[in-house]
Amino acid sequence: MRETISAFCDADQVPGYVLGVYQGGTTTTLTHGVANVTTGAPMTGDTGFLFGSVTKIMTTTLVLQQVERGTLRLDEPVADHLPGLPPGILVRHLLNHTSGIDADLFFPDATGPGALAEYVRRLPRECGTLFAPGELVSYSNGGMIVAGRLLEVATGRTYPDLLADAIYRPAGMATASTSAAEAILRPTAVGHFPGEDGIPRRTGMFMLPDTWGPAGGTPIGTVADLLAFGRAHLDDGGPLLSAGSAAAMRTVSADLGTPNTSPIGLGWLLARHGDTTVLSMTGASPGGVAVLAVAPSLDLVFVAYGNAPQALALHEDLLLGLLPETDRLTVSEHPHDLTPYAGTYRSNQLRVDVRVVGGALEETVTYEPADASQERIFTGFAGGRFPFPPMRYVPVGPGLFAPEGLPLDRPLGYTRQLLVSYHGEHRNAGGRLSRRVH
Repeated sequence: MRETISAFCDADQVPGYVLGVYQGGTTTTLTHGVANVTTGAPMTGDTGFLFGSVTKIMTTTLVLQQVERGTLRLDEPVADHLPGLPPGILVRHLLNHTSGIDADLFFPDATGPGALAEYVRRLPRECGTLFAPGELVSYSNGGMIVAGRLLEVATGRTYPDLLADAIYRPAGMATASTSAAEAILRPTAVGHFPGEDGIPRRTGMFMLPDTWGPAGGTPIGTVADLLAFGRAHLDDGGPLLSAGSAAAMRTVSADLGTPNTSPIGLGWLLARHGDTTVLSMTGASPGGVAVLAVAPSLDLVFVAYGNAPQALALHEDLLLGLLPETDRLTVSEHPHDLTPYAGTYRSNQLRVDVRVVGGALEETVTYEPADASQERIFTGFAGGRFPFPPMRYVPVGPGLFAPEGLPLDRPLGYTRQLLVSYHGEHRNAGGRLSRRVH
């Protein structure tokens, strides 16, 4: 692993990397490089980093704690607590990404205790829906943020306070924090993006606004913190949940049924590797990416963070090396007529134009910001506003396409996220749906 990490980081402009593995009572931590190219601070086992969307598993855990207390019910309408939201959305839909909320790039810039209330206040007015609640599956940042606000209303406490008191403390996440103001007191990594001169450039934005806290915008901690949280779920909920609630999180409750997306329990993405089920979530932050994976049958918890987006592929390679068997893409017969897939598809602030070119699909993705504030935050998160070049996709099965030139015999790790599938009037890329508009 150490050799793999070193070679990948040096070749792919990843300044620093930290990994933690727990298995069978033994914990191993590996580190490489620097946490910040500007300061030269080393990446160590005590370096904090943004959890990103790994926080969604914590948000889900918090909701299920309230379900156990009887404060919330999985099958009650969210609008009973948050008037103004679509009445068909149930609490369950927020946790298994079936709410249909179209807000993946919605970034209200608000801070402080009222941030989530401001997000939910603006959501119905500024964002639409991709499908009726429960009809399809689309990875939803907006759904998890609404779940965070639901927790605040149901308990009368702020989301950061709930996270610290009901997750960090009982799980033993001793060095985790809920804000940059806390994290700055300890060594903390910052993100980077590839530089045109071959030298990584540091991000100009450390974290997303407080409005994104429950989806992964603000929580920060170390590999030891995430290993402690993962072990709680390894141990049937440990000090956080009942065994029944932990089992519900790892039981399939939504599945789009295509190889480019994993089935979803409650919060967790569920991937099958032979006879092994892996509970996982990756977490992007401005110029960085974290991962948490739990394999109960192997008594295994895997945590890693790299301070450049391209580290996602390294996460996958290292994790797959710990698993006994990995699925591969199976190419099957497909329709020769590709015209039904052509058209224009939209989701929050993105337009995708699809046309048939020489037996393949050519897609052009265009970012159309709603306002200057949205553009500033998204481009800071992505490392700048850059044109998305047209991409060519070849058919590999009914409604399933792979990037032209992608080796099709690769294990379905990172490759899974590169595939595109079509489901009636919807296009699915990276687990996120866009809807055909013409």
